[in-house]
Amino acid sequence: MRHADDFLVEEHLRALASRLQGPARLKSDLLTEARHDLQDSVDAYRESGVPPTEAQLRAVAEFGSPAQLLPSWQAELAVAALRGLSLRMLAVAGILVAAGDLTWRGSSWSAGPPPPALYRLLSASVDWIWLGALLLAVTGLLVVRASARSARPGLAAAQRAVGAALIGTLALGIVAGGALFAWSIDLWDAALTWPPMIVGMVVMGAAHFSLTRAARGWLRAAAR
Repeated sequence: MRHADDFLVEEHLRALASRLQGPARLKSDLLTEARHDLQDSVDAYRESGVPPTEAQLRAVAEFGSPAQLLPSWQAELAVAALRGLSLRMLAVAGILVAAGDLTWRGSSWSAGPPPPALYRLLSASVDWIWLGALLLAVTGLLVVRASARSARPGLAAAQRAVGAALIGTLALGIVAGGALFAWSIDLWDAALTWPPMIVGMVVMGAAHFSLTRAARGWLRAAAR
């Protein structure tokens, strides 16, 4: 049973919470589980006749200091952050690889003269970037799955490598995709009012925002 005067327990939990970085739901679950374990220990000491403050001190000491607990907890949060980034990248890259040319199909300028060779190269590069992102996302999920089954040191390095590669690919995709859209509008005035193009810009803007948030979350979790 939780007591209002368990200030030492709450202080210990606040110290843990302030130093943890990662997905909010998992972080909350870890802290909730910690609170229950600490409270059970405090209650057991109190029932055996230990004074309230001493009961908290013993429970906190037995539970472990932040230096003892944080490495494993933070590693778990970093894996979860990589899973979230990989899943979002898988969804976005999968859609772009499967339907990336829908913004152009049926446009008034598609039957005209072909665009410059450099433009076609940029367009192909965007396709390859997102295909690479798709493969990296699958790799990230495989690494996350392996990490859940084993604590081998090499997997931590693999997590960092895949996460960094995903972020680098995302940056390339944003830059190249933005350049392609801007060049398209410069080449064809009608592109600015073509409905599929407008929808594509809105959807990609939302996707880039979501991916950037996930990337930032993984960077913060992995840096701890």
